[in-house]
Amino acid sequence: MFLGRIFARPEKFKVFWDRLVREMYLIGLGSLPLVAIISFFVGAVIVIQTATNIDSPFIPKYLIGFTAKQSMVLEFSTTVIGLILVGKVGSGIATEVGTMRITEQIDALEIMGVNSASFLVLPKLIALLLMNPILMVFSDFVGILSGMMVGEMTGLCPFNDYVQGARYYFKIYEVFYAGVKAVAFGFIIASIPAYYGYYVKGGAVDVGKASTNAVVITSIMLLILNYVITQIMLL
Repeated sequence: MFLGRIFARPEKFKVFWDRLVREMYLIGLGSLPLVAIISFFVGAVIVIQTATNIDSPFIPKYLIGFTAKQSMVLEFSTTVIGLILVGKVGSGIATEVGTMRITEQIDALEIMGVNSASFLVLPKLIALLLMNPILMVFSDFVGILSGMMVGEMTGLCPFNDYVQGARYYFKIYEVFYAGVKAVAFGFIIASIPAYYGYYVKGGAVDVGKASTNAVVITSIMLLILNYVITQIMLL
């Protein structure tokens, strides 16, 4: 029922567009520094751990680059970054909408005849659906690039070997699979926290509890959805 209210047609498209652009800026550009830092160190750690665990001289060095590419594309840039965004973006949505509920701003919108669910949540939902795949691609780029830098600087994996491994057995379908996960994760990162915030009752303490519950439930649902999508698309 809540999703039905969210996806109702916006009453004024210009107002909706302005809010959508604002949310895309806050969610997308606002998350870039955090995504960049996490992806950089994840890519570096993958290369170091892979290289130090390859003891046999018969195993080619380019497999380090292959492992880094596969790890970032298939899992880290979607699931790990998704869990980080649950804590950053999801909790922010629950807190913002919950604060508007307890301060009666949502009631004021309803009195004015505005569909408050669509007005408040739909721009955030669309923004996450659009920006999460972009953040995923950005995370892939930063993680693979950082792995290449660390491999070259430490001598664990020369540049040419790393590039060969990153290009080895590249499948577009795996990028499509990661994109599907990014869109699905964006949907639940926006919708579940918004639901908890929209229907919160009480005061500031209850908003904090709703935000915590939203992060926990969204994280669990993200992991379950990750398993389901992987089971369907990769088996």
